[in-house]
Amino acid sequence: MPIHDWQKVSAGIYHDFHNAWLAELRKALNRGILPSGYYALIDQVAGKTGPDVLSLQGPEQRALPARESDVATIAVAPPKVRLVARMEKAVYARKRKTLVIRHSSNDRIVAMIEILSPGNKASAAAYRQFLDKIMSAFEQGIHLLVVDLFPPTPRDPQGIHGAVMAEWENEDYAAPPDKPLTVASYTADDVTTGYVEPVAVGDVLPEMALFLDPDQDGLPCCGI
Repeated sequence: MPIHDWQKVSAGIYHDFHNAWLAELRKALNRGILPSGYYALIDQVAGKTGPDVLSLQGPEQRALPARESDVATIAVAPPKVRLVARMEKAVYARKRKTLVIRHSSNDRIVAMIEILSPGNKASAAAYRQFLDKIMSAFEQGIHLLVVDLFPPTPRDPQGIHGAVMAEWENEDYAAPPDKPLTVASYTADDVTTGYVEPVAVGDVLPEMALFLDPDQDGLPCCGI
């Protein structure tokens, strides 16, 4: 599959492609790539914690004033304010999904495939949340395949792999100027190992390894 310049389309169009791609990966993995005992699921991911406030809308209900003790508030009309800011990329970041590989013995997550969306880099908070999720996966022994088809920003000047390395206080990685995009496969073992392939718009998406066991060769993935 060729790598397109996804900066030329809206966040909504990329979100649709993102979902379709994950669905195709899930089908391919479950139709013979994964060994017996493993299965792939698309999991909705909404961060590491649940919401503190839930906004609901009921039939023919009027807006109620929120109190500090309220767990849920009901609103049926937007507030009248001077400025309304639409954060489309942030919305699609919240809607993004993750492809997870589980083992049927106890349904534990063994590996995850993460495909970045524009919303992951839209704000410092969104990017911090994404990095926290990656580092949390490593801490839990979950192997990871990360695909970043968007160029570096001030938040990740060396791309997603450079940001991961910086989390380990290792600043040695420098993304090649002519290959600013990144596909990386990580094994989460006592010593986390990353296998990184810098790519660019126009390149064919490389076939990367999806690890289920750090001591075995990875399964071919994503370049399908």
